[in-house]
Amino acid sequence: MPILTLKRHNAELTIHRLAPSVQIPPSVLTATFFSITRTPDELSIVCPSNVMLNAVKSEPGWCSLEVLGPLDFSLTGILAELSGCLAASGISIFAISTFDTDYILIKATDLEKGCQALSAAGYKII
Repeated sequence: MPILTLKRHNAELTIHRLAPSVQIPPSVLTATFFSITRTPDELSIVCPSNVMLNAVKSEPGWCSLEVLGPLDFSLTGILAELSGCLAASGISIFAISTFDTDYILIKATDLEKGCQALSAAGYKII
C-alpha cells in the first residue's frame, strides 16, 4: 500500500445520538462538515461542536484526520491499519467513510499523541 497522507483538522466536533424518528435539524445542513447516519435504532450526527442539538446523548471533544484521497475502492485495509496503529497507542477512534476517503476522529486530548503514533508508523501528517 502506498504511504498515505493524513490532513489534521483541529476544529472540534461532537458526535450526537438522536431518536431514529427525529427530523435532521436544519442547522446541521449549513455546517462546513457533517456526517449523518440513520438506522432503525438511531440517528447519529457528527458536526462542529458549536452546532447545538437536542440529542439523547452527545460526545463532544473530537478532532479529525482526513485520509487524503480519493481512495480507490480496490484498496484494502486502510482503516484496519490506521485503527490498529492508534489502538496500539491506546487511542480510541470514530471512523467516517465517504465515497472518496476516510476520516478518523480522535478525541482532541489524544490528537497529538495519535499524530505522533501515525508519523512513527510512516504516515505523513499535514
